[in-house]
Amino acid sequence: MQIRNKTVVVTGAADGIGKGLAERFAQEGARVICSDIDKAGAHAVANKIDGVAFTCDVSSEDQIRTLIDFTENTVGPIDLFCANAGILTIGGLDVPDDQWEKIWKINVMSHVWTARHLVPRMIGRGGGYIMTTASAAGLLNQPGAAPYGVTKHAAVGFAEWLSLTYGAKGLRVSVLCPQAVRSKMTEGHEVSVASIDGMLEPEDVAEACVQAIRSERFLVLPHPQVLDYLRLKAADYDRWLGGMCKLNQIFTPDI
Repeated sequence: MQIRNKTVVVTGAADGIGKGLAERFAQEGARVICSDIDKAGAHAVANKIDGVAFTCDVSSEDQIRTLIDFTENTVGPIDLFCANAGILTIGGLDVPDDQWEKIWKINVMSHVWTARHLVPRMIGRGGGYIMTTASAAGLLNQPGAAPYGVTKHAAVGFAEWLSLTYGAKGLRVSVLCPQAVRSKMTEGHEVSVASIDGMLEPEDVAEACVQAIRSERFLVLPHPQVLDYLRLKAADYDRWLGGMCKLNQIFTPDI
């Protein structure tokens, strides 16, 4: 899909990957709706790129539906929806249920709600594009962060389901699975298991996304090493688990 003159929604657009995506899509000539729970941040990015700001908490289905309605009624039919907003929760068996519920809503259910209210519209007009920001943790896992690893696996699984269910009806789906990317989420975690192959800048990730969308490629891997790890996992699961166990001992030995 070519992005020029398309209507694009980016959630989590105030910072990090979302900000990088919004700026890059604007460079491509798209009409960009910058959505974030951070109202001031969304407006700052929108003002910079001559976009439209919209405040949205993606843990609420009603607010996601309102975002979609607002965009389609005031800007135009959504061609590309980048479901980018997400959170990181550190911990394992000690993480309380309310934190599991919060991250599940934001990292998983927000994608379900987006699809519920947008996919029928896209299919009705012949197709559209959804890009989900997951993580390399959704293909591999995340030592020291059970809720993050689990929810990102679910995000990848749901993106796969969307693609296999609606691909023949014109829906295109990509899932972004980077390792560490510089953002507020990764502040304080510059030295972590996610950064062993380097921490990318949001601009680099956004460029990888643009190239993937142009070629309508499902898997977006700004860190190419992730594909090698995924192949190892598929080829020898026990060996892969052994390696992950060693990483866990290095980075989170107390869990």
